[in-house]
This record gives sequence, C-alpha cells and structure tokens, in this order.
Amino acid sequence: MGLLKCATNFLCRAVRLKGLKYSTRAKMKPGYQQANVVILHKDLADDFEAFCRANSSPLPLLYRSKCGEWSSGPLATGSDIREDCPEYCVFENGVLMKKVASLSSYTPQLQDMVTFYLGCSFGFESALKAAGVPVRNVEQGKNVSMYKTSVACIRAGQFHCPMVVTMRPVPEDKLDAAAQSTHAIPLAHGGPVHIGDPKLLGIQDLSQPDYGDSVEQCPGDVPVFWACGITGVEAVQSCKPTLAFTHSPGCMFITDQKAETISPLTLEPAHCPLTICISQNPQHYSIASKRAVQQIRVIEELVVEDPGSRGIRALFLQDELLKACLSLSHSSSVLITTGFPTHYMHNPPEETDGPPGAIAMAAMLQALGKEVVIVTDGRALEMNQHIMQDAVEKGVIKTAVPVISFQSEGPDSALHFLCHDGDPTKPRFDHLVAIERSGRATDGNYYNMRGVNIKHLVDPIDDLFTTASTIAGITTTGIGDGGNELGMGKVKAAVKAYMPNGKLIACDVAADFAITTGVSNWGGYAVACALYVLNLCPVHWRYLHSGLGPSLTPDQQSLWMACLPTVAKEEEMLHILVKYGVRSGKTANLGLEVDGLTFHPYHSDIIQRLRNLTLA
Repeated sequence: MGLLKCATNFLCRAVRLKGLKYSTRAKMKPGYQQANVVILHKDLADDFEAFCRANSSPLPLLYRSKCGEWSSGPLATGSDIREDCPEYCVFENGVLMKKVASLSSYTPQLQDMVTFYLGCSFGFESALKAAGVPVRNVEQGKNVSMYKTSVACIRAGQFHCPMVVTMRPVPEDKLDAAAQSTHAIPLAHGGPVHIGDPKLLGIQDLSQPDYGDSVEQCPGDVPVFWACGITGVEAVQSCKPTLAFTHSPGCMFITDQKAETISPLTLEPAHCPLTICISQNPQHYSIASKRAVQQIRVIEELVVEDPGSRGIRALFLQDELLKACLSLSHSSSVLITTGFPTHYMHNPPEETDGPPGAIAMAAMLQALGKEVVIVTDGRALEMNQHIMQDAVEKGVIKTAVPVISFQSEGPDSALHFLCHDGDPTKPRFDHLVAIERSGRATDGNYYNMRGVNIKHLVDPIDDLFTTASTIAGITTTGIGDGGNELGMGKVKAAVKAYMPNGKLIACDVAADFAITTGVSNWGGYAVACALYVLNLCPVHWRYLHSGLGPSLTPDQQSLWMACLPTVAKEEEMLHILVKYGVRSGKTANLGLEVDGLTFHPYHSDIIQRLRNLTLA
C-alpha cells in the first residue's frame, strides 16, 4: 500500500508540474472519492464546520484536520495538503489574489490554519457510468459546468453565500438511474437538487458557467443539477478572511477511498428516488421515493371509487394526483376556487360538495407554509367569508384564508388578477386549483349534470385558468366527479363519450392535471393526504429544500397531521354549510344524505380509509 501511495503521489505531482488538467489526473484513480478543499484560520474553523453541517448537500464534510496538520487523516495515507492538489487559489480579504501550484511557501501561516476536505461530485461519475448514464463532460473532455444560484445557503456565524451547483445533461429516460445512483452517495453531494429549467435556480444562461467549462447537451437531454463544493469558495469570499486557500475549481484532492465505500447510505428499494415531470413550461421535474409514490397511487385509487356507478372510471388518468401534489409541494402561493350552483331554483344555489374539500386543501397548504387564497362567485362572497370564519371557530382550519371574488372587466382582467401589474413574469400565484367548480362548456354556457344552463349564476373564473395556461410558472389542477367541472377539459373526449349528457355538459377548459373522483370532496381530502405523505418523504424533503437546512422535526409532523381530514371535521363543515342554507348536491348513494346533516356510512368509511392509508 505504501509503495502504491508513493507512486500515486509521484504521478500526481508530475501532473501538477506539467500543468495537466483534472480530466487527465482523475484517470489515474477513476471512481475514487475526490475532495474540495477549504483552508481557514483556526478562529474561523468552528463557524465553517457549522456552516458545512447546515448545508450538507453542497458541503459534505469528509474530514476536518487538526490545526497545522498537513495530512488528511483517514482519507489518504501519506498525503500533504500543501502539495497534493494540482492548483490552489489564494484569497486575501475574500479576494482571489492568485493561483499557485504549491502552498509550501505558506507553511508558516498554515501552522495556524485548519483544512476542510469536502465531498465532490466527480466522485460519483463512475457510479453514473455504471448505471448506464452518459457523463457528457467526460465524453467531451471538459471540466463540469458550475454555476452560482439564487438559492441561499443556511447562514452559520460569519459564513453565508449562494449555493453553487454542477450541471450534467442526462437523457430523459436515464433520469431515474441518475437520481438513484447519486442519491446513494451523500458524501459526494448525493442526488440532484434540481432537474429542469436552470432559470428556476436563477441561472440565466447555461452556456456561461461561473466555473468550469460549458458542456453541450445532446437531443433529448435534460439539465440535471447537483450541489457543488465550490460553494465553499463562495463562502470564503463572503466571509472575507485575511488569508484563506481553496483548491482551484476542477483541481481536487483525490483520496485513497472509492466513492461508494466512503458513504454510509444503503439505499433500500422502497426509498429509491423516482423522477416525475411536473411542468413543461418551465420544464421542471420533482423527486419522491418509490414508497411515497406507491402510497399516493393507492390513495388515488381509493378516491376514484364510484359508489353511484356513474362510470367515473372512464375519466381517470393515473398519477394526476401525484403530479398535482408534487407541483403544489413546490409552490409558494396557491389560489383555490370552488362553487357549483346545482340548486339553481333555490337561494343560495350552492351544494355541499366542494367547500369542505377546498378548506381541507387550504388547511394543509397553510401548514406547509404556502400562501392560500380562495376565489368564488361575487354573489356568494359574503356567505363564503362567513363559512371560512366559522370553520376557524370550529377548528376545521387554524387560520382564516382570504376569500375574494373575480369579475371580468375587460380582456386583460384575468392577467391583472393573476400577475402583479399585469406582468406575466410576476405571477401572484404559482398554482390554481378548482374543486367542484362549474366549468365552461364548448358553447360558452355552464351546465349541471341534468343539462340545465346555470350561466347566470357563475362568474367567469374559467378565464383565470385559460389565462394561466399562457403564463410560464403557473400550474393548474381541476378536481371533479362528472366532467362538467372547471379543469376537466383535459378529459373532455372521455366525458363526451361516456357521461350522460356528456356532449352538452363537458367542460371545455383544461387544467394541467385533472383529478377524477367519486365525490369531489374526496379529491380535496386526497390532495391534503398526498401532500402530507410527500413532505414526510425524506427523499422529497431533501429535493424540495435543495439539500439545505435541517431534517423534518416531530413538531412539523404533528402540525401537518392535525391538518389531515377527519370525519369530525367533515361533520362540522356540513353543519356550517347547512347553517347558511347550503344543500347537498349528492344523493345518498353518492356519499351524503340529502338533508346534508348526516353522513352516509360509505362516505365516513372513505375518510377513515384515507387517514389509515396516509398514516400507514
């Protein structure tokens, strides 16, 4: 082993002296863990270690040296950090002063300094290749592309900076393999922190990396981003220490250990990450574990049960619940709409299906830190505001959600409602959800399931959805149980073919995701439950937070659990709705008693089964 190490060190020094780049040097020890290097004065060492612990995805700490220690402890026998990187950066007061091939001339200063060895994504490139994923930067003989992002690292002491990422183009059919093979190596940065449009990370131009080389994509490739140890360089610059050293980008320290052996993580099949496309405008993929995906699929199957035997299954599209909830999980501001005036000869004409599901979704989204607003018809605005306040008093939802209306006053009304100053680059909401909301048919009218035109009772909230479809960054979801609901235009052909009066009543306005259910309220409950499952999934939680910050806490889990739907909450909601004259729109065999005061046992059973599946 000693002779081998000596030979390796000799070769490394020879490479450095000849000025060869990383790609040549790395071939000497393919598949070995490489390390980014940050060297700081001992007075800053504890703060920087805390910074690494708080931002473990970009800065996975492999080893912290003792003060004045040249060797890298267990990482590489006989190493000398003053000589073993091909090139070093020298910083004074946070400013890069020069790059040098050796730090030997700084030996007196290094006596009072501590070296941090941080995991590097070059260490997982062999794992990518083994999984059949092409590594484009290696194929093109280039250093990997590295970019500063708009994602802020968690501050610790004097250290704060934006996260830096590497980008590797990956064929779309290899995304799962790329995520799974790298997720298993957390000390080489682990799995991706973003997949898709670079602008979502604040990166404007992939052809202009901040570090490294520009790597070309092949047709069918998707840009995949991993956290990068150059984040440590940014941290040094932000802290402005009197003197500091780092490796030069692409010129890492190479250890004696294989990348896959230095990581303690054993990836069980249930926890394998799966990648799911949640938007094409902009292109955006999310990640969740196989277990969470399967759990949500079971929830989705439960709520599409058809107690009225109306043929709802013909409208069902698998994974619409999963994709909608992944998108909602990434959202920051959500607009929910509901209201179907099926009792057109009564005042008020509303039915009890819709509002309980809307409030259930709002409660969970609120607990997850999202801004939530509900929009409804102007004629029912005051009533719905009172219903919301009563729901707070009865403990159905913790904090009142604003309830507003939308009126069309011109061709740009929807754009100004959705976006600040009518600017499509500044949307107020990034997700719109319609649940049991009357939807516009092909002829411009609105119909209930009996084919009665109720247009005079409905405000043009559909315009918000059609306008949203033209704005990058706003996603839409429709929840329905008959096909005449807003958003169900995505399955319009099936509604016309299989539903009674389908050719007349089918909604013409499509949402990005259409969730089909036996009763629309069940869809709202399913969304709340699926969001709970996703945010308890460590794989999704890590991706959602770009690998930054702490893990999920028990207090957060308890808060979310308290927001899950229950039979008691639904009973409270029904009493509130009946108080304001709202009537059941479903016959008893569809889940609610006609008087709206008591449950049909089947409906109670669905809610309890949902909870059991969610908490399993």
